[in-house]
Amino acid sequence: MTDRPRVAIAHDYLTQRGGAERVVLALHRAFPEATIHTTLYDPAGTYPEFRDAPVVVSPLNRIGALRREHRAALPLLPYAVSRLLVDADVVIASSSGWAHGVPTNGRKLVYCHAPARWLYQPDAYLGAQSGGLPGVALSALGGPLRRWDRRAAASADRYLANSTVVRERVAAAYGIDAEVVPPPYGLDPAEPQAPLAALADWAAEGFLLVVSRLLPYKNVDVAVEAVRGLPERLVVVGSGPLEQRLRASLPDNVRVVTGVSDAQLRWTYAHARALLAPSLEDFGLTPLEAAAFGVPTLALRAGGYLDTIDEHVNGAFFDQPTVEAVRTAVVANRGRAWDVEAVRAHAERFSEKRFRDRIRAEVEALAADTPAAPDVPAALAWV
Repeated sequence: MTDRPRVAIAHDYLTQRGGAERVVLALHRAFPEATIHTTLYDPAGTYPEFRDAPVVVSPLNRIGALRREHRAALPLLPYAVSRLLVDADVVIASSSGWAHGVPTNGRKLVYCHAPARWLYQPDAYLGAQSGGLPGVALSALGGPLRRWDRRAAASADRYLANSTVVRERVAAAYGIDAEVVPPPYGLDPAEPQAPLAALADWAAEGFLLVVSRLLPYKNVDVAVEAVRGLPERLVVVGSGPLEQRLRASLPDNVRVVTGVSDAQLRWTYAHARALLAPSLEDFGLTPLEAAAFGVPTLALRAGGYLDTIDEHVNGAFFDQPTVEAVRTAVVANRGRAWDVEAVRAHAERFSEKRFRDRIRAEVEALAADTPAAPDVPAALAWV
């Protein structure tokens, strides 16, 4: 082996813009020569920076409908992952479902965002779609898929979790004691901003902000109803299956914006007064993104937010994801004076440099070991 191990990156699918995809970009900046292996890749649907990276896809990627709606492919993803044989000294699997099952002839370091929600929390993940084709297929194949998933987890040489709650879920699902390594916040406030014309008339006064995919478990509808009738204004940045339903009943003090670039998102954070975070998140990246801009967060007291929010520094908690609880938190913190520099300093504890140094150390440690002969067929049999 050479002094520098050959590193590859694997990820479930690159079809959307979210915290997990930002982690993949951070991993690629740490290992710029690494090839990214994924089941589905939609360049128009995810971050444009991936176009500068070498991306290897599975045969499923030939089906355009699956690139546009990856949830329809969930029952097929073990099949697709099992055919992404990765030739590398160390493969870093960024996994919230299937990537931890990627076969490799080297070592495997798994960075787990969560055990697969569609296997262990299907109703919360799929929402109304739980009765549709993806939900029916997952229900019928649940047993075989969970068996595959556990074998996939066991094929890792080292397992990391992105938060304390994910560590607990990994232990419950797989019996693995994973170490917590928080991901970095993904937006650099020093980089250029681009104004959003749709919010120009709200910029001077500022607004409350939600940054989220529009999925059932994100509780964006709760945030919208919480500010209905209040003097505060709310901006929702995101897209997803619930967008049409959400737009159909928006109050006048709420706006939904989609297709936002990173430069526009930086501008939006910079003009926000506070972030609302009512979802049960495995990590919860947005409070750190907001903190990097000196913006505090009002969040559900649960999940990954317990790792990223210090209620004496960068935020306040509410105890239930209900309209009444969120509304009470908004009113109670109205006009509160926050120490902006302390909020920003809190974000620096989760810098990309810290994350990069830790992941590089993990890779070096694995590469220094002599890997056992891989047992690809046994580890990756689908059922």
